[in-house]
Amino acid sequence: MLGKFFQKPTGEDANRVPPGQHLASGFPVLTYGETPQVNTDKWEFRVWGLAVPKTFTWEDFMVLPQSDFTADFHCVTRWSKLDVKWTGIKVTDFMQAIEVEPQAKYVMEHCYGGYTTNISIDDLFREENFFAWKLFGEPLSAEHGGPMRLVVPHLYAWKSAKWINGLEFLASEELGFWECNGYHRRGEPWAEERYSY
Repeated sequence: MLGKFFQKPTGEDANRVPPGQHLASGFPVLTYGETPQVNTDKWEFRVWGLAVPKTFTWEDFMVLPQSDFTADFHCVTRWSKLDVKWTGIKVTDFMQAIEVEPQAKYVMEHCYGGYTTNISIDDLFREENFFAWKLFGEPLSAEHGGPMRLVVPHLYAWKSAKWINGLEFLASEELGFWECNGYHRRGEPWAEERYSY
């Protein structure tokens, strides 16, 4: 597989790729279970837990400030893709539309299909994180997490939950799907936080 689909980073790219990673020539798709098919006219996004409960429609998200993002993408399965171009809504802009209680320290990301992953508020509320609905100028396909996914570039890609449809704010950490199945609680690529053992 190495050489045809993946290559070792060289030159300037070598400084942008975390240890143990190879560059992908395409954009691999890795999914556990079936791929949810959700139309934007039926898509909803909920906020609850230690926050004022609120439900957003697709139209509600589309009137929020839109931004273009270029970010590197690192998968725990040891591939990276550099300079991925997205369009979406900054998490920090979205936060202006909700009210979170001060005792909230963690978040559970919820998704269509039942997937969950945990993240700390400190890791989520960063300027470079965003909700993506376009990839390379095209609406995000279902296989890549469409109609919308969260993108958290500084953590491994399983924290960038596909098919996202809600944030549950928590006082203490609870583990999501992959974290309960042996993945690291945080998943920082440069520290190779791949697994919990």
